[in-house]
Amino acid sequence: MPKIAPFRAIRYPAGADLQAVIAPPYDVLSAADVAELGSRDPHNIVHLDVPTEGSDRYATAAATLHQWLADGVLVLDEHPTLTIYRMSFTDSTGAERTIVGVLAGLEVVDLDAGGVLPHERTTPKAVTDRLDLTRATATNLSPVWGLSLASGLTAALAEPGEPLGEMTADGVVHSVERITDAKRIAEISTILGSDDVLIADGHHRYSISRSYRDEVRAASGRTDTEAEYTLAFINELVADQLSIEAIHRVYTGTTVAQLRADLADSFDFEPTAAPTPATLAEMVELGRLVLLSPDGTATWLIPKPAAFAGVRALDGAYLERALTGSTAEVAYQHGLAEMLAVVGSGSVSAGILIRPTSLAEIQRTAREGLLMPPKSTFFTPKLRTGMVIRPTAALS
Repeated sequence: MPKIAPFRAIRYPAGADLQAVIAPPYDVLSAADVAELGSRDPHNIVHLDVPTEGSDRYATAAATLHQWLADGVLVLDEHPTLTIYRMSFTDSTGAERTIVGVLAGLEVVDLDAGGVLPHERTTPKAVTDRLDLTRATATNLSPVWGLSLASGLTAALAEPGEPLGEMTADGVVHSVERITDAKRIAEISTILGSDDVLIADGHHRYSISRSYRDEVRAASGRTDTEAEYTLAFINELVADQLSIEAIHRVYTGTTVAQLRADLADSFDFEPTAAPTPATLAEMVELGRLVLLSPDGTATWLIPKPAAFAGVRALDGAYLERALTGSTAEVAYQHGLAEMLAVVGSGSVSAGILIRPTSLAEIQRTAREGLLMPPKSTFFTPKLRTGMVIRPTAALS
């Protein structure tokens, strides 16, 4: 089972204008986004998380962090704490939702060691940037998102902690509350440590934490430092605590005609109207996918009986099977409007809208130690960076 640890959090002080200083995660920011956020406030977290200044931008980030701590821009908790993080929003069905989890130290474990489990195969991605930033600042700036298989976490987080602030982004209210009571910290930690944690988002961040931990072990000869843990947001793996959207597929290196030919053994085709948000719900109801062509036409992809016998009930897995041997090269795109725009631009050969992964398949992934195809899930809303910073080395 995973080990969970409270920690002395670095955070903006109570009363800070979080609207001005909190940012989206680094891996969704363009250069223009970074510039806009940086100009919004001289103490916006992007100055640490996506440093752009100086000949050694990582050293600059570290110097900035220490200066902000000295100036009181950021403050260090006196004692180890946990932080409740709530995200309140209206989901795509119009229902009011609140997802609640806890920001804590999550044990960094070796591959296949158990306790902390991956849920999908990852695509290659450069890790040097995040590892260099972690080395320089000795902090975890962006949390991994973990799903706890333990029951009772949501109930344990129902009681508010000490309110520290909130901000709103894209219609989502993000708020944080500090827990200092030792008994409550122990209760929550016990719940989290009673069952596995499945990584929902941030596989690469977790991998980087493993590399960093190994470096610290080699340098110090110790296995009891803060580098043994990483910053994680953990919530309960239950339906009302998940909001999952699809990551659709776009294809190059082929033509629409060839793609249809490649798919023909596995799917029947039926013309349909241009997709709208209602189509996404209809896809789930009917059990269908949608092929998008650059000329604006759309086609239902209806799985043929027995075509996917023995294949997991995942659209990504269906397409991997159907396109085995195809020359088509796949990329990934979230959002219906974004899909229609990219396919309509003619920059890709075609696109396929897929359905969100079901809760049942996510639970099966965890319990059976399976891996989904890359980009099988898109968990929303996205966590913000800067709500809490976790030191990976002792601070005075």
